[in-house]
Order: sequence, then C-alpha cells, then structure tokens
Amino acid sequence: MRDRYTITERLDHGGMAEVFRGVAESMEGFKKNVAIKRILPNLTKNQKFVSMFLDEARLSLFLQHANIVQVFDISRTPDNAYFLVMEYVDGCNLKALIERQRQKGKRLEAAHTIYLMIECCKALQYAHGLEHPETDEPLGIVHRDISPPNILLSKNGEVKLVDFGLAKANSQIESTDPGVVKGKFSYLSPEAASGLEVDHRADVFAVGIILWELFTGRRLFYGETDYQTVELVRQARVPSLAALNSEIEPELEQVVRKALAREPDDRYQNASDLSEALAQYLFSRRMKVTARDISNLVKDAQMEMMRKRSAEPKESLIDALILDEMQKMTSLVDGENEKAAAAGSNPEGSLSLDPSAFVDTSNWTGELLSSQQSPAGTGTSPRRPQSATKPPNKPTRPGMPVQPEIESLETILEPDRTGLHKRDGEGGRTNWVLIIVLMLVLAAAVAAGVVVLLQ
Repeated sequence: MRDRYTITERLDHGGMAEVFRGVAESMEGFKKNVAIKRILPNLTKNQKFVSMFLDEARLSLFLQHANIVQVFDISRTPDNAYFLVMEYVDGCNLKALIERQRQKGKRLEAAHTIYLMIECCKALQYAHGLEHPETDEPLGIVHRDISPPNILLSKNGEVKLVDFGLAKANSQIESTDPGVVKGKFSYLSPEAASGLEVDHRADVFAVGIILWELFTGRRLFYGETDYQTVELVRQARVPSLAALNSEIEPELEQVVRKALAREPDDRYQNASDLSEALAQYLFSRRMKVTARDISNLVKDAQMEMMRKRSAEPKESLIDALILDEMQKMTSLVDGENEKAAAAGSNPEGSLSLDPSAFVDTSNWTGELLSSQQSPAGTGTSPRRPQSATKPPNKPTRPGMPVQPEIESLETILEPDRTGLHKRDGEGGRTNWVLIIVLMLVLAAAVAAGVVVLLQ
C-alpha cells in the first residue's frame, strides 16, 4: 500500500527541481521523515527529459550504500508532476558548509577536506562497480554530476552522495538556462567536454576539481561564457596549489594533479586508488579526522541555516498547490509493476525494475555540445550566449586570456534562481494564482485607503 506524504518545509530549490522535507505515513500509522524532490513543471514537458529521468530513477533504486542517499519511491500526479521520495539527511550539503566557513572568514581545513573526499570515493567505488543482479555484468554507472550541492553531510558526520537519479537526466535537457548548463560544464572532465566517451574516471576528475577548489577557496574552471568554460575544461590547465595555499605540501599537490590529469589513462584508474592515496597522506602526517569533526562543522552550519529559514515565510500559495498535487501522487514503483508482471507487459508510465532496460547515455555530452554549437537555422536552439554577450552580474575583462582570472568560491556557491517558481499553464493554475495575488493586493490597497479616510 502506498504511503501518504505530507510536506513540512521547503529545503532547497534550483533550476531543475525543488526539495522539501516531508513525512511518509503508512496505513498502519508508521511515520518517517523523507526528502521529496519535485521536478519543475516546465521540464516535464520535455519528453526526452522525462524518459531519461525515469530510466535514471530506476537506476537509483538499486543503489544501496552507506554513502549514497537511498531512493524509496518515484511518483507521478495526474498532471504529470514527478516526485522522488528519498532518504532524509538531517544536516546540510557541502555547498552550505563552504558558505558558512566563508562567512566566518575561514576555509575547510585540509584534513577535513581529505576526509570528506575519501568518503565520496567510497560511494563512487561502489556505484562504479555495481553489477547486474542476475548476469553479474557491470552496469557502468557514472554519476557525472559530482559537485558541492550533491554531497550531503549529516549532523552525525555522515557523508552521502545524492542525485544519481538526476545527473544524467539533467544533461539530456534540450533547452535550459545558461546558469544551469554552466554549473554542469564547470565539473565536466576533458573527455566529456570534447564529446568523447565518458567512463568512471570522469567522476575521479570531478573529485579532483573539488579537492583543488576546497584547498584554494577558488574556482578552477569558470569562463565568461559556457563556451569558454568548456574550453577551459578541455585544456585542463591546473594552477599551482602551493602558490595559492602555502599549507599544501608537494605530496598532496601531486595527488590532486594526478586526479586532474587531462588524459584518463594518466589519472587514478578508479575512485578507490584516489581514496587510498588521500588516506595514505593523512596517515603519514598523523592527521586524525573522524565523523565527530565533520559533525561539529555541520551542526554549526545547520544552526545558521535554521536562523535564516526562520525569517522566511512558513508557507506560500505555491507550497499549498504543491501539497495539493502530492495528495494525488501515484507510485510508479508499487502497484503498476505488479499489474504489469501479471499481464506480462510494462504499461506506459510504470517503472520496470529490470536493469537491462537502462538507457545508454554515454554520448550525452556530445549531443549537448553539438546542440550548443549548431548555427542558427539548423533547427537546434543554441544554449549559450552568443559572441560578446556577458552575464549581467559579471564584469567584462577586455583581453582576457584563455585561462581567466580565477574566481572566488563565492561564485560557485551563488544559487541559480532562474525559473524556480514557474508553473505551467495546465488547468489554468497560473491564472488562478495570479488572480488570488491581485485580489490580495487590491484588498490591501482598499484597506489602506480606508485607514487614510478615517484619519
């Protein structure tokens, strides 16, 4: 029997989805906290995205590891709104932790950074080596979106990767905002940026990027335009760590540089090798880091997040509408698959749990780049600004070299607010919301006029 879900608060939002904290209640009255990710309505109109989302969501159900956020259910409403029901991690993500440290005028200690990335490597090694449960054939899983927002930290000091179910689906969107694309490009591997075949070593490269950025407090690959960002990734020129942080010893810099090798064959060949090199450095320097150290950092960041959240409105019209949608959710895992198994088929919209049905997405970056570089009139919409167009909030730097001035980590931590609360026009819901807002504004104006007259 399907659980009933209730939203308790909004946790995060971005250009592709919104995340809420919720409670799952079974028919027997059992309750547990869950995280509910709602895919933005404007993306559900893209059939390619929906297909990829369902395929990758199916993949998430197979991932069961202490360092990976577990996915419990994938649901859909009659209006084709899609929800992922996941394990709730009580804490913050790495992005929020970096923001808190920056607010205090600090950056993460090198030992803490190494510990966090060792834990991430554990998750990646498991996912990369996952095999088909029946044939024992490797599934070839690649996360492809290792970045600070996708690394969750619990108040108990646990480190968990999230979004195995959305990383590759997001890359299939044919039309999206430049900010969302740039975020992906900044953590691409050189082979992915060149449209070549991508394997698990691309995730190793992404971990190397995060190591470099946490050690320096700066961006590694970030251009004035999406195209420049891709070019920077392709060239993979890595500035000296020691020049930017005198605490970084040559042995540690060598580990980071090997993870960031331009050619996949020159990198660590798996996440476990990178993890071993980082652990060896910790042990050789007698650095002691435990989950307790991470827990203290997370609790501090969590208190700051709660302080900010307490100043925000508790509920909005949008939240009320989303809650109404959730009451109509139908699980794509339970029920439908049982019917399909009995009938010997898989009905449209249901979720087959056969890993052999996974879609091969190894060439997603090539398709993405080719769609960006298509000239006008070819039927493909370019996804980056043309020629001299600059982002409105970044200063123009005339004569900027191929490797631009390295940006502060403050840039990477700036959330993408584009299209966060857009609603589609199905059922006239947008017009309904606008009418209510206009009525409230009109009522406020009338009330103000009455007060003036009484005075």
